Amino acid sequence: MIHFAYDQARPFIAAHELENIMPQADLARRTLEEGTGPGAEFTGWVDLPENYDRDEYARIVRAAEKIRSEGAVLVVIGIGGSYLGARAVIEALSHSFPALRKDAADNTQVLFCGHQLSGTYLTQLLEVLEGREVYLNVISKSGTTTEPAVAFRILREYVEKRYGEEEAAKRIYVTTDKAKGALKPLADEKGYETFVVPDEVGGRYSVLTAVGLLPIAAAGLDIQALLGGAKKERDRLRAFETKEDPAVLYAAVRNILYRKGYQVEIMVNYEPGLHYFTEWWKQLNGESEGKDQRGIFPAGVDNTTDLHSMGQYIQDGRRFLFETVVWVNEARADIAIPESDSDQDGLGYLAGRELQQVNEQAMKGTVLAHVDGGVPNLRIELDALNESELGALIYFCEKATAISGYMNAINPFDQEGVESYKKNMFALLGKPGFEETGENLRARLSNEENE
Repeated sequence: MIHFAYDQARPFIAAHELENIMPQADLARRTLEEGTGPGAEFTGWVDLPENYDRDEYARIVRAAEKIRSEGAVLVVIGIGGSYLGARAVIEALSHSFPALRKDAADNTQVLFCGHQLSGTYLTQLLEVLEGREVYLNVISKSGTTTEPAVAFRILREYVEKRYGEEEAAKRIYVTTDKAKGALKPLADEKGYETFVVPDEVGGRYSVLTAVGLLPIAAAGLDIQALLGGAKKERDRLRAFETKEDPAVLYAAVRNILYRKGYQVEIMVNYEPGLHYFTEWWKQLNGESEGKDQRGIFPAGVDNTTDLHSMGQYIQDGRRFLFETVVWVNEARADIAIPESDSDQDGLGYLAGRELQQVNEQAMKGTVLAHVDGGVPNLRIELDALNESELGALIYFCEKATAISGYMNAINPFDQEGVESYKKNMFALLGKPGFEETGENLRARLSNEENE
């Protein structure tokens, strides 16, 4: 169960402010649940935890079992929502050092590429694939997004040369549009098994579709529990009145703070495994809310690590930010601090205490210090870090983000701004149809260099 609290933001919010914003929050909630707002055609994720395709789910399970039976490496090729959700779940619930485990060679590992254009990264990836069985899962609705398309071309050539075209076709899974795009006809021609990126689910909301489920299942995680946790959270949130719905309260409080000048929200975690959950959350909020020259800027820190870097700014820097702490009440594993005869490190007072307890007090002490320093703090709590709770957290964040977007009078399901850099990149690389634009851009760059 997901718990939301804003007691450490109350000094910054008057009681009447929350009361006054509730009619807007209620309208936003109804707009989302009734599918009547901008981008409503992309709200299939709202009921997805119950209405998912059971036949496709069964094929996902079979494909994952095949990959795992060989202890293979699954290389997931995708960018943005095509990889962040899967990576968030896998890294949150897997061993911190999978490649160094004694049984690493016998276990499936999920690696990611196609999310940048680094030649070094891809070269080194090909190096580590030698000696391991390899499967690919390329994820792209259009099939033409530059980063994953480049990576897929390189890796497809690799598996075809290594295994031959016929065997390679059995090792490549394509997750794409059900009917159109560049990948669908290629998959049909080559005989790749395909899974669907649903038309009604945008990329950053797609982790509970085949986009995320195949890599997560291949990593050995329980995708049924993941979906079940999301469904329980959907049903739980719907049972609340608007003013008591935790996702609505989160959306409302963050909008109150935003309108008071708190323009940056920092997601704070105290478990290293949640780093990529924060990265997923940043995309979810950045692409959903950052438009029309407004929206809360999403950032993240990994504590207590970042208390020794970003902590200084958060404590004493400009006062335009607030924090949302994601806290896990029960650690997946724990260890006690041992006794010491000399106590030269001054930790005698901690002897016998488990690190989860120390970590919790560090979190509480940090929250109080930051509140005293003028930084409002919100808190999202999970009972434990497992598939069910993480599924619930994913759904909670998706709902809160969508409601927050509607409250801010924007469409939380489009992302036209993402296309701007692509057009410039295509022009500079000489893509056909962009010649004139390329000349203009090169002239601008030349002028800047000569100044």
